[in-house]
Amino acid sequence: MADAAIEVRALRKSYGDVEAVKGIDLTVRVGEVFALLGPNGAGKTTTVEILEGFRDRSGGEARVLGQDPATRDRRLRARIGIVLQSTGIDPYLTVAETIDLFRSYYATPRPVDEVIELVGLTEKRDTRVLKLSGGQQRRLDVGIALAGDPELLFLDEPTTGFDPSARRNAWGVVKNLAELGKTILLTTHYMDEAQVLADRVAVISAGVIVAEGDPASLGGRDTAATLVRFRLPPGQGDVPPSLAEGVSTDDGRVELRTTDPTRTLYELTRWAVERGVVLEGLDVTRPTLEDVYLELTGGEAGHEG
Repeated sequence: MADAAIEVRALRKSYGDVEAVKGIDLTVRVGEVFALLGPNGAGKTTTVEILEGFRDRSGGEARVLGQDPATRDRRLRARIGIVLQSTGIDPYLTVAETIDLFRSYYATPRPVDEVIELVGLTEKRDTRVLKLSGGQQRRLDVGIALAGDPELLFLDEPTTGFDPSARRNAWGVVKNLAELGKTILLTTHYMDEAQVLADRVAVISAGVIVAEGDPASLGGRDTAATLVRFRLPPGQGDVPPSLAEGVSTDDGRVELRTTDPTRTLYELTRWAVERGVVLEGLDVTRPTLEDVYLELTGGEAGHEG
């Protein structure tokens, strides 16, 4: 594909008798944010390390920006940026000095102050690394990856350990990069992060891709049943006969499953208003990305693997 930044076909990786990656296919298009999700030991980290050129594959094909990452070509490395879970940085350098140091490794680097602004560290430009908060250090990691003005960025669990405010700030950085047209392969175990940032998502489990698509429709999420929950007053009879199918009740608590929530809510609220019935605790929910993820991976929480 001419518009593919990453192409993977029948990719395999074995460690002795253990097959960690079992013939996966994957395409990341130029300019998109692609999230790779998977529980511990699923083959996620192995796959990304193969694409980064840090690990050899056992079989299949992989192309990154049109080249085989296994060649470890310096020209390819100059076109990609990598944000690892931890980066060794001299703690006594300032933010600007750190970015400038890493810029010196590239033929056509991005200007120092432009990088600092992109990652939201302008006010910390002359602050030493050891004085930065955890979230600020993580933004500096992204700045280091941007120093060479790469076309493709690998972000490995970029907000692990962040408080909610720092995570939101980091999301803003990723969105800024996407607006610049950067291609981003993101690994994360936060479902809301994938929901907010990713154009497309792939879930890997036990070495195979079990689902792929945009976050809204992943695993049939867009067509899955919506849950309508409420409590009926004591002595109140059943819900309208037209809604009886898919209803479960327990001591006045009612749960409706529907694939047509608009019609269901209309009929339910019209019935309640006509009879003067108060639907206490009325709540409408559709399956979250996390619900779908847990179903696809057998209930395992998403972590590196």
